[in-house]
Amino acid sequence: MTATDPRPAAEPLRVGLVGYGPAGSFFHAPLIAATPGLVLDTIVTGNEDRRAQARAEHPAIRFAGTADELWARAGELDLIVLASPNRTHVPLATAALEAGLPVVVDKPLAGSSTEARELAALAERRGLLLSVFQNRRWDSDFLTLRALLERRELGEVQRFESRFERWRPQPKGGWRESGDPAEIGGLLFDLGSHLVDQALTLFGPAQLVYAESDVRRPGAAADDDTFIALTHTGGVRSHLWMSATTSRLGPRFRVLGSTGGWVSYGLDPQEAALREGLRPGEGAAWGAEPESEWGTVGIDENAKPVPSLPGDYPAFYAAVEAALRDGGEPPVTALEAAAAIEVIEAARQSARTGRTVAL
Repeated sequence: MTATDPRPAAEPLRVGLVGYGPAGSFFHAPLIAATPGLVLDTIVTGNEDRRAQARAEHPAIRFAGTADELWARAGELDLIVLASPNRTHVPLATAALEAGLPVVVDKPLAGSSTEARELAALAERRGLLLSVFQNRRWDSDFLTLRALLERRELGEVQRFESRFERWRPQPKGGWRESGDPAEIGGLLFDLGSHLVDQALTLFGPAQLVYAESDVRRPGAAADDDTFIALTHTGGVRSHLWMSATTSRLGPRFRVLGSTGGWVSYGLDPQEAALREGLRPGEGAAWGAEPESEWGTVGIDENAKPVPSLPGDYPAFYAAVEAALRDGGEPPVTALEAAAAIEVIEAARQSARTGRTVAL
């Protein structure tokens, strides 16, 4: 379905989901199913165990063995969602767009900013939606921080610190920890995609990038402990940490401004809820953080708790559905994703050379 050929509002938009591993089963499928106006039509997986899991969770689902089967049925679908391994994102997104289908791609969109921009250009030529699943823009703590910044409660922000840290001393294996560049693995492309996207969303383009990146765990082949320092064009400095080797976790966010700071610990509850089988609209308020997890704002001992806004992952697919209906901008654009990948590329260059990279 193109932007110039919207489907009537009374008819649900039919979604084909490629991949039913953790990304597809824990994130995309339940969020699509919970979105009014979308219906999960077909899942691409040849794994019989995953098919059984999907059938139990989505009884009316159809299956395909390969993505090519979806392109052959392009007239029966309105959106393709790619939750497949990173190396497949560019070829599958290209094929979907060439088949005339709008696409949502799990992050990272591509392994290079050049490929990401080429996909953006293809989508524009075809008049099709292309968006990237940057769900961490709808984390509870991130939404709370955006509201604080909009109210200028910190004054002029000078430094932004953001972390995704874990203690996983034993590699789990698989393509995400592969040293093969074709797999687009490692924490820079995994957690770094979120951290960089959040920094650029809040503070605009980066002009300088410095990074340190290491492979620390025995048996690991991809970066598992990385730090990035950004200087934004507006003057804010962002310090971003991503690590699987952190035995003492730092704050999720520390943001320092001219009149005060905000510090927040812990993780948004939505991923844990989805992994536990909970669904938006069921039970307690979705995405709500307990008071014990609220961040604090102010100066040192005078800092006070700030109620966290609820996290809202469902907002992503609600915005995709709206964009498909009215032809508007998607919630995350391919060019925004390309800008973040350009920073990741510069970070890899900086870590390799030990020098700051100018964009």
